[in-house]
Amino acid sequence: MKNKVFALLLTVFCALFFSGQAKADDKISVVADQTYAPFEFKDSDQTYKGIDVDILKKVAEIEGWDYNVSYVGFDAAVNAVQSGQADAIMAGMTVTEARKKVFTMSDTYYDTSIVIATTKSNKVSKYSQLKGKTVGVKNGTAASTWLDNHKKEYGYTVKTYDTGDDMYNSLAAGSVYAVMDDKAVIQYAINQGQDLNLSMKGESIGSFAFGVKKGSKYEYLVTQFNDALAKMKADGSLSAIIEKWTGEKQASATTTATSASTAEATTAKATPKKSSYTIVTDSSFAPFEYQNDQGNYVGIDIELIKAIAKQQGFTIKLSHPGFDAALNAVQTGQADGAIAGMTITDERKQTFDFSEPYYTSQIELAVKKGSKITSYEDLKGKKVGAKTGTSSYLWLKDHADQYGYTLKTYDDASSLYDSLNSNSVQAIMDDKAVLDYAIKEGRSFETPIAGIDTGNLGFAVRKGSNSELIEMFNNGLAALKANGEYDKIIAKYTSANETSSDNTVDESTFVGLIQNNYKQLLSGLWITIQLALLSFAIALIIGILIGMMSVSPFKSLRIIASVFVDVVRGIPLMIVAAFIFWGIPNVLQQMTGSQVTINEFVAGVIALSLNSGAYIAEIVRGGIEAVPKGQMEASRSLGISYVTTMRRIIVPQALRLMLPNFINQFVITLKDTTIIAAIGLVELFQTGKIIIARNYQSFKIYAILAIVYLVMITLLTRLAKLLEKRFK
Repeated sequence: MKNKVFALLLTVFCALFFSGQAKADDKISVVADQTYAPFEFKDSDQTYKGIDVDILKKVAEIEGWDYNVSYVGFDAAVNAVQSGQADAIMAGMTVTEARKKVFTMSDTYYDTSIVIATTKSNKVSKYSQLKGKTVGVKNGTAASTWLDNHKKEYGYTVKTYDTGDDMYNSLAAGSVYAVMDDKAVIQYAINQGQDLNLSMKGESIGSFAFGVKKGSKYEYLVTQFNDALAKMKADGSLSAIIEKWTGEKQASATTTATSASTAEATTAKATPKKSSYTIVTDSSFAPFEYQNDQGNYVGIDIELIKAIAKQQGFTIKLSHPGFDAALNAVQTGQADGAIAGMTITDERKQTFDFSEPYYTSQIELAVKKGSKITSYEDLKGKKVGAKTGTSSYLWLKDHADQYGYTLKTYDDASSLYDSLNSNSVQAIMDDKAVLDYAIKEGRSFETPIAGIDTGNLGFAVRKGSNSELIEMFNNGLAALKANGEYDKIIAKYTSANETSSDNTVDESTFVGLIQNNYKQLLSGLWITIQLALLSFAIALIIGILIGMMSVSPFKSLRIIASVFVDVVRGIPLMIVAAFIFWGIPNVLQQMTGSQVTINEFVAGVIALSLNSGAYIAEIVRGGIEAVPKGQMEASRSLGISYVTTMRRIIVPQALRLMLPNFINQFVITLKDTTIIAAIGLVELFQTGKIIIARNYQSFKIYAILAIVYLVMITLLTRLAKLLEKRFK
């Protein structure tokens, strides 16, 4: 409640403050912080100075801006821009995902970090030297969060202060041994003669940017700011401004901050702790990872991780189980890292450790070519599609009432794009890179509205493990950016004048599709047949054993058989497969402390065997019970044993009834192999989805798959009928 009242008072203050300032003179109104040295502060001559002040002045000079600056404090500045009382903000504002939803932000001009400082007599060069010491920090800051998260690791005590003055006075008085604060603030204080010492490298926490209200008429200011900033980086004036106020030279800030300087990053290398690292990816997320027409996996993620591994000198083994399966593989320890077009979120940070971002993700609206939809307002009364659970879905859901459209969800991209093509929806929203690739591959779409930043993609490892892998990725990424290879990889898969396919066959026809993809389809078909045959063979053994137990004269055996059938048939096959592939290794690891992995083919065989075995058990039970009971009684009355009666009299008759049903169950098992694709096994159905992800020929590919399954199942059905006639 207090926060709401405070925000309301700030908004009222901003309205009153700016209401008397004329807008008729067309001056750009910029707001800034009041006391954030060295970025903006009032000097002894009562004028505002600092990094932000000088940068803004230089940008205005380059772009010819007529502007005025009001120093109202950070919170008031943010509210002023949001309420429209000011045009832009330049206040040492860190770029965050939350702020990007409200502000359109420029390229970053300063990479900020937090660092440990001591008095000159107490130098600290590593965190372990803080053991048993008290470290001061301002309450509620990034430094406070960092110290709290690492105090058990390094053994220090944290003491918090409400203001920087109190914190630094305590350091001078010896109440605390060290403090942690923004590096720029500490560096400025040192330059002013304060008794402070920096002997450690800072922890990167973000970058500062210039901003305007999202969707406002002042977004052009960001473009102009970026143009001027690029010139300042090129001519060294940005570095000169930063050095003037901090005493340190800073390399050009980029939109994606790195934790090491460019000079360090291009040469830095970590030591691998394994002979080979298993890296998992998505299976069909073009242009990040997909199979080309030769059946090889290509894409931004694939080329990036290979190039980084080569640059850093470590060996990788790539696996492509699909997004969900990839994440689960890393969580359960079956893989060392994942690069799968994964957006870095606070929720995922609870489970994974992420690298520096390697790609800024955007979502974008797409319509059919020639559509009259050119703005979000044009969506009123229309249907708009998105993939379930994506950033696009969340954005569309949040804005449905505002723009008056109906949201329709889909599980995969091919269905989403086909729906737009068939006019089931009038627009769709998806990742910009994916849409660009689809358009490049022939989809008759266009994107009339600028994309929306939704976050950054990162390489991930399980939290607390493989830290050297993250370090190697970051080092390699920085090196690739420095030597230009990163830009070449991105351009190869996203630029309109680049091609990512070596395909020379026209895939617009069934003949062309088969000619170009038959090897992949045959490979997937072979996996499907192997999976079905092996699973069914094991299922026969399980089913016959459980079926015989279900008609046993012993009650305990009948109960065991009944429980098995009820449990297995009562759980969906997909859940059984997921539990075997991900759940069991996780449980075993918790129990034994050692990593256990299960191959996806083995997991699929076990799941299908158990599932089919339960149904075969019922077929066996039904076949035996279909034999007249009098035959068992007559045989036993003649002194023939139960086992002999079953083997020589009952089972042969029951077998005639069971055989056709066994064939039918095999048909069901064959079709159920498509479900195993959920754990990343690339059988026939998953192969089809992978091909569609490359060429977007969903109707034709699914038609080909349907024909293949139809031929196999028709032959098996005919076999069942022949056997039935023969035994009759």
